[in-house]
Amino acid sequence: MKTTHMNFALPISPVENSSRRDFLQQTGVGGTALVLGSFWNLDLHAEQAVAKPVEGSAFTPSALIKISSEGSVTLISKQPEIGQGIKTSLPMVIAEELEVNWKDVKIVQGDLNPAYGGQFAGGSLSTPLNYDEFLKLGALARTMLITAAAQKWQVPVTECHAEKSKVIHAASKRQASYASLVSLAAALPVPDVKTVKLKDPAKYTLIGSRIGGVDNKEIVTGKPLFGIDVKVPGMLYAVYEKCPAFGGKVVSANLEAIKALPGIRDAFIIEGTENLNGLMSGVAIIAESTWASFAARKQLKVVWDEGKVVNESWDDFSSKAQALSKQAGAINLRKDGDVNTAFANAAKTVEASYSYPFISHASIEPQNCTAWYKPEDGSLELWVPTQNPAAGQAIVTSVLKIPKEKITLHMTRSGGGFGRRLSADYVIEAAAIAMKVNAPMKLTWSREDDMRHDHYRAGGFHFLRGAVDSKGKLTAWHNHFVTFANRIMRDGKSILQPGSGASLSGEEFPGRWVENCLLEQTPMETGVPMGPWRAPGSNVFAWVFHSFIDELAHAAGRDPLAFRLEILGDKDIMQGTGERGQPYNVGRMRRVLKEVAEKSGWGQRKFPRGQGQGIAFHFSHRGYIAEVAEVTVSKDGQLKVDRVVVATDIGSQIVNLSGAENQVQGSVIDGISTLMFPELDIQRGRVVQGNFNEYGLLRMPDSPTKIDVHFVKSDFPVTGLGEPAFPPLAPAVCNAIFAATGKRIRQLPLSRSDLRWS
Repeated sequence: MKTTHMNFALPISPVENSSRRDFLQQTGVGGTALVLGSFWNLDLHAEQAVAKPVEGSAFTPSALIKISSEGSVTLISKQPEIGQGIKTSLPMVIAEELEVNWKDVKIVQGDLNPAYGGQFAGGSLSTPLNYDEFLKLGALARTMLITAAAQKWQVPVTECHAEKSKVIHAASKRQASYASLVSLAAALPVPDVKTVKLKDPAKYTLIGSRIGGVDNKEIVTGKPLFGIDVKVPGMLYAVYEKCPAFGGKVVSANLEAIKALPGIRDAFIIEGTENLNGLMSGVAIIAESTWASFAARKQLKVVWDEGKVVNESWDDFSSKAQALSKQAGAINLRKDGDVNTAFANAAKTVEASYSYPFISHASIEPQNCTAWYKPEDGSLELWVPTQNPAAGQAIVTSVLKIPKEKITLHMTRSGGGFGRRLSADYVIEAAAIAMKVNAPMKLTWSREDDMRHDHYRAGGFHFLRGAVDSKGKLTAWHNHFVTFANRIMRDGKSILQPGSGASLSGEEFPGRWVENCLLEQTPMETGVPMGPWRAPGSNVFAWVFHSFIDELAHAAGRDPLAFRLEILGDKDIMQGTGERGQPYNVGRMRRVLKEVAEKSGWGQRKFPRGQGQGIAFHFSHRGYIAEVAEVTVSKDGQLKVDRVVVATDIGSQIVNLSGAENQVQGSVIDGISTLMFPELDIQRGRVVQGNFNEYGLLRMPDSPTKIDVHFVKSDFPVTGLGEPAFPPLAPAVCNAIFAATGKRIRQLPLSRSDLRWS
């Protein structure tokens, strides 16, 4: 068991964003080098893992590792870096098995390249999808270097070992640097990956240590790393005005007046498509500077066809949800036992409705994309802060008919993503504009664009009933979830598709655990575009379910921890039952619950009125997480989260301890912020809020005084951590508020609730 606490670390070395050609140039094309390429799956493609260098040059198109004859080690980071630290942690995995000095390693951000395999940052999948393969790739390179040294010295390979960028033959005390072995190693046949021996994790010296982010120094000194920093010689600047009502189209605009303004090169209308998450109709303004484009936009006058979405508002959604809750659900997600009889025979029943609004991703860096269309050969070059570069490439090919092989996409660092940059609307906008501009062009969204044309976390309404027997045991659970859906065409039919994270699974806790359970879902049609938002679904479901479980524990007169442990039961595995069929490891969840209870001192202190503890857990994105929050609520209703204790089981290994702590701490702080402040009001089919003066986020004084992070290691595969620690925070805090004040929070954001007590 590993326990860690808050810690902040600083810098290591970076290499600027680079194309494959730049990579070869930056890392010494002129010398011989050992280059190991990508593989997917290494077991099947080991023979392709090494490129034989031509003397005086190097490298294969799929190179991930380069060891030069000068001794430098360069690693390609193939995944998008959006602040989750993957540009540091995944290269650490290769470097550990490769046995190189981390201080000598340079990291190059890779472009979109099919040879790298999957390149996306979403679902906390970057680590679990790459960890084992990267270990093998590092070990394969190390094995070849050891073999080269053994052959050079004419000694058995088993007598040699690698350490700190050199191979050592202990018996003769001979040593050879990796640099001196490059040519020999590059000429060797690739060994069968099954014969390559991985290191004993107990002997790791890099994995599990604290390593600062490779870009930290550049970030804190303001160096250009992000998409919004991109500059290309001769570049022009664009803004794109879209209809304030979702899905609206341009009828006309004062284009000639805009073109006559100082610094303006052009202005034109783009028709757009019908895809709410794709290319919307709008007016592009091309200028000699961002300032000129933004200034001209203020004088733009557009006549819009706003469409039918102008009939939509949040108040109408709320009223409709209330009416729908009194009817049977449109979709039956789960039906176990006899719910009506269980409620009729219950000792106590509880009913409550929970609701939450649409919210924005609100990443610090607004959406942007630099695009350069070259009509002479029909090629397109893109510089994009993205979580999903392949989606950007695909939408350009689909809408603009530019073949994929004609599109070069450079991934820049992103100033936050949280799921927003899985979408590619800003990419297709930039590409469509670039095709009408005979120069490289950067499209920059304003903050108002970013907030009013987001792909939002869906709002929702849960209407819950629960029952306990005379012994305080949960006997029945009923949830009617009224959610939001967009109308789309699929297989020639018009259907309602719930937004990302807006569809409940029949397997969600406590669905499989309650003998009498009814889960229903009713979609409400909307024209509001929706998309994945950090820990989709889980980010709100955990708050709803664990807040209501707390209500039931209180009604039963039970300790909230004991009540949850009883619901979980004594099975170690709860098998999947629905179409997703995902097993739930109850043993792992029990363990983190007991760990967080022990570390937080659950039930060991008597809190005065106005102070309290709350507990919650959730399984999300392969992680088992439990959290305890301690809060103080003043008599005038001011909330202070004093302490949050987090216990996490994300598998057998923490890759970068500093980065892992940072992810958990960030989840806690983001969780508190999302609980307390943000909401979007929908009126006449448009978002009312436009900037941070209207859309609140957490400030430093409101952050927790202390965050304790505890990693519980288990014998399960390594998983990600960008999302799992987020969902349990809100219910833990709300349950603590109830313990402190007796007030239940059933509506988000928290700022809508009166917390005053006497």
